[in-house]
Amino acid sequence: MELPRGMKDFDTDEMIKIEFVRQTFLDTAKTFGFDLIEPSPIELLSVLEAKSGPSIRDEIYQFKDKGDREVALRFDFTVGLTRYAASQKNLKLPAKFSSFGGVWRYDEPQKGRYRFFHQWNIETFGNLNTEHDAELIEFTSRFFDNLKLQNISIDINHRKLVESYINHVFESNETTLLHDIFRAVDKIQKKSKDEILQEYKKKGYSPEKLEKILEFSNLKGTPDEIEQSFDASIEGGGWRELLDSWNELCNLYRSLKNRGVDNIRINFGIVRGLDYYTGIVFEAFDSTCDLGALVGGGRYDSLPNAFGRDDLGATGVAGGVERIILRLDDQGISSIPPADTISVLYVNDELKSDAINCVSKLRKLGISTNIDLTAKSLKKQMEMSANSKFCVIFAPKEFSEKQVVLRNMVDRTEKQISLDDLVTSPKDVLNL
Repeated sequence: MELPRGMKDFDTDEMIKIEFVRQTFLDTAKTFGFDLIEPSPIELLSVLEAKSGPSIRDEIYQFKDKGDREVALRFDFTVGLTRYAASQKNLKLPAKFSSFGGVWRYDEPQKGRYRFFHQWNIETFGNLNTEHDAELIEFTSRFFDNLKLQNISIDINHRKLVESYINHVFESNETTLLHDIFRAVDKIQKKSKDEILQEYKKKGYSPEKLEKILEFSNLKGTPDEIEQSFDASIEGGGWRELLDSWNELCNLYRSLKNRGVDNIRINFGIVRGLDYYTGIVFEAFDSTCDLGALVGGGRYDSLPNAFGRDDLGATGVAGGVERIILRLDDQGISSIPPADTISVLYVNDELKSDAINCVSKLRKLGISTNIDLTAKSLKKQMEMSANSKFCVIFAPKEFSEKQVVLRNMVDRTEKQISLDDLVTSPKDVLNL
């Protein structure tokens, strides 16, 4: 039987990898002081529209429930966490939340992204400053370090800086124009400059002005490197000194360097496609492939306002787990946990009950233990135990002497050991 388009089953190997990423994420989040939260997987449609507007209906799974209410499956964690934070009047600020789980999006399936996929998420709410943004970027860098991923680069920018330049070039503060040009800048990583110019010329935008924006968005590097090009990109660049956003971006860069995050650069082409971002934005990439952003985030102070909290600032970052796993696989990074420490085997059916009793005692002591419950032959049991570190074999003669055979599956040595010692002090017996 077929699954709905864009859906898939996750087999054991995939779940092991997802769990590896999940545990690494949770461990990293704990060291940064983020509290784990699980927002509802189903939201009122109006709540999700608060982030992205009515057009989001075409991109999500939305339906009417039996009470004729319009609801939808979550497409990320940001909306649910923001709704939660905004509703908690006595929330201690700043509030730092982490989430990990499944999300649904009704878009075109692509490499590393199905319509159901796993996502990790970090959010901070409160009276925020640039250091809170820096902490999220530092978290992102440390998380990838802990995963042992290599070649990760993080690009940072400030939406208001690009917004100021767009308004300057087009001599307009019109919101629709601003959003359109932001989307043009966001497309530059996916389309050629000529394609974008032709597309927006048909929409009535000046190719000459748009080309200036695209040239500006191509600036990237350290603050010093970019400042050398600033005046060439901005006519009469004295007004740039009025841009608090540039100073804020430079402060962020310096803070990250102070935190030991060296894989960063300023990139004026990073604006994030969603219109709700209000300040610092950033993305992380594997510089050796064209898979796209592994991570995206930034400041979105306006979103809590949609839930009645204009006193609450917000900054967050999220990444798709399956895309991370693609990079782990490509870089040959193993996320497979150690095999079962012990497999317990039995020579005949009369010893099966005693073998099961041994397994239960070992499991109570926290020892990973496996046993065949279908009374297969000893040869078949041994084949099934090939990846175990040790095999414990119940044989009639040895068992009558309260002994079992311990086989080391690495060096293929065997010896007899006391069954009582094994089930009371297994770590000592096995040198675990």
